[in-house]
Amino acid sequence: MRRRNQRLILIATIGALLALAAGLTLYGLRDSVVYFYAPAEIAGKAHDGQRVRIGGLVEAGSVVREGARVRFVVTDGVAALPVTYNGPLPDLFREGQGVVAEGVWRATGNFQAARVLAKHDENYMPREVAEALKERGEWKGGTQ
Repeated sequence: MRRRNQRLILIATIGALLALAAGLTLYGLRDSVVYFYAPAEIAGKAHDGQRVRIGGLVEAGSVVREGARVRFVVTDGVAALPVTYNGPLPDLFREGQGVVAEGVWRATGNFQAARVLAKHDENYMPREVAEALKERGEWKGGTQ
């Protein structure tokens, strides 16, 4: 075999191994990707049982505590999404404040949160939430 053919085989083998490694990496990460949606977007974009993040404002008067279980509504000014969460809420969680919840969306219109994040001071709002609220004209503050 000529030296030129050996080099081509080596290059082709390395390329195939790199493609295989990239494919395996992407396959392994597919469950780690969590998309962000505003309440108005989720019904048209997410599928039943998909793990996603939602963000918006906690609707006034919507927080209902039943022991460790909490039900509340997240709104972006256009749509509202009922959320159920089992566990302790962040100390700064309250009505009218920005929140991001990560969990599973159901096509029935309910969201089962596994984790709830609240803003940590009066100037902070998660970038995704701020952008979604600004698009709808609900929030005019800056992001950090």
